[in-house]
Amino acid sequence: MIDVIIAGGGPTGSMLAGELRLHGVRVLVLEKDAEPAAYVRSLGLHVRSIEVMDQRGLLERFLAHGRQFPVGGGYFAAIDKPVPELDTAHGYILGIPQPVTERLLAEHATELGAEIRRGCEVVGVSQDEDGVSVELADGTRLRSRYLVGCDGGRSTVRKLLGIGFPGQPAQAETLLGEMEVTETQETIAAVVTEIRQTEKRFGLGPVGEGRYRVVVPAEGVAEDRSVAPTLEEFKRQLRAYSGTDFGVHSPRWLSRFGDATRLAERYRVDRVLLAGDAAHVHPPLGGQGLNLGIQDAFNLGWKLAAEITGRAPEGLLDSYESERRPVAAAVLDNTRVQSLLISTDPTAQAVRRLMAELMDFEGVTRHLIEKVTALDIRYDFGEGHELLGRRLRDVKLKQGRLYELLHGGRGLLLDQTGGRLSLAGWADRVDHVVDGSEELDVPAVLLRPDGHVAWVGEDQEELLARLPRWFGAATG
Repeated sequence: MIDVIIAGGGPTGSMLAGELRLHGVRVLVLEKDAEPAAYVRSLGLHVRSIEVMDQRGLLERFLAHGRQFPVGGGYFAAIDKPVPELDTAHGYILGIPQPVTERLLAEHATELGAEIRRGCEVVGVSQDEDGVSVELADGTRLRSRYLVGCDGGRSTVRKLLGIGFPGQPAQAETLLGEMEVTETQETIAAVVTEIRQTEKRFGLGPVGEGRYRVVVPAEGVAEDRSVAPTLEEFKRQLRAYSGTDFGVHSPRWLSRFGDATRLAERYRVDRVLLAGDAAHVHPPLGGQGLNLGIQDAFNLGWKLAAEITGRAPEGLLDSYESERRPVAAAVLDNTRVQSLLISTDPTAQAVRRLMAELMDFEGVTRHLIEKVTALDIRYDFGEGHELLGRRLRDVKLKQGRLYELLHGGRGLLLDQTGGRLSLAGWADRVDHVVDGSEELDVPAVLLRPDGHVAWVGEDQEELLARLPRWFGAATG
């Protein structure tokens, strides 16, 4: 029997496969598409996702294929304001096309031993006390201990489970594609600059090899968004907004996306879970979707692995939903707000002007940027130190960097007491590092495998009381 079947081989599914393999879990990824997608929906990684890659030793791979941009103004509803210094060692956005992100994460997962099968569409799911039965479109039947649906906003797994997906249907639609143009780059830039003063859903930008990424509002909401738009639709809408179609031709791919906002009522039904777009969809404002899914996988992987290996304390796997669903709800809220702020409606524009005034206050801008980049997340671990529940930034140690110690996906006790603390009984799951950092003014911190602070202090009894909550009972 397979330990975990993952339906969907996009960034979320591949990230989850890699996380599970770090703990020796047998993983099979089933991807419906026979070939990797060529289209580029997501353009990059935000700060927290960059930290995640660093925590797993993957960042150099991504940096080699991406381009670093400062976290500048305009990331919240395209309101351009100076961005204050953020609490991170990675204060930049990494521009990297989604197909490259998918490839790098899939390569990492397979290097660790995950199996990825393409052209395998899940059409049936049933479960019992011992496992999950999965039926594929070709009649193949598979059996696993758990199934995770990472199969996108139209998730088959979610529908088969009967999980409700309430929210707001699309009110507006945007056309997106890559194509060649005959107009000069200088003319395109001038026209786009003029139109974007009022219409933020309009843009043409070079993506290399003579092609442009074209974004333009659609005429209406399509009855079936799975049907790609035509080149003529792009030309018609470009002329409607700018008076010219820029001579667009030879499209590489054409697509459409709406501003629907939906959140799954549940993330888990017994042995089946949801992650990524299967659990939440929202407008792409701020580029948060891919990042949200990767971070779902980062939260779920070590917990599901602990459940499978028999080391999970009671309630650990359920904490995936209790921690990540509120994060998704917050993203849905901020994208709703951004959708309002980019509207050309006069009332919405009045709200936008007021928001722009408020963002002159550094604290307001910091708050909004930390929301988009996921640096504001604090899981509820109860009362305690201000670091409790937050992810810890990469800090310099006397013997290296903090994130270098997290590559294996284990827990970590960073002990600045000189070694007075002990991990007896948990050394098989948690690393004990006696080191110091001038950037960390606490005696010791206990980090979960996802880098969030589970305990702060120097009292041995307090530490022993906290360890079982996240790492199970002591052994030996």
